[in-house]
Amino acid sequence: MEKSDTLSGQINILRSAGYTEDFNLKEDCLECLNGNYKLMHNEFNVDEVFRFEGDSDPADEAILYAISSDHLPLKGILVNGYGIYSDKVTDQMVQKLHMP
Repeated sequence: MEKSDTLSGQINILRSAGYTEDFNLKEDCLECLNGNYKLMHNEFNVDEVFRFEGDSDPADEAILYAISSDHLPLKGILVNGYGIYSDKVTDQMVQKLHMP
């Protein structure tokens, strides 16, 4: 897949590749479409992970996940500003979204 040096650029690339949903990280699932769909840790795949760091400010760090599901016909993105460890999530979600 094509890569960009910026978060917004990579989001645009993923959107054009069919990752159209915006996922929200909840304690024990990913949620999209205003809460109409919830994916548990065993119902989604992390296809790619992109990490972006600010030049001088650690607060500018962001992690972008490209996510798909075999359970539902959904593909989308999850943007996390400070990494999954800053959110209250279950161990299963941490393991699924762990950055190598």
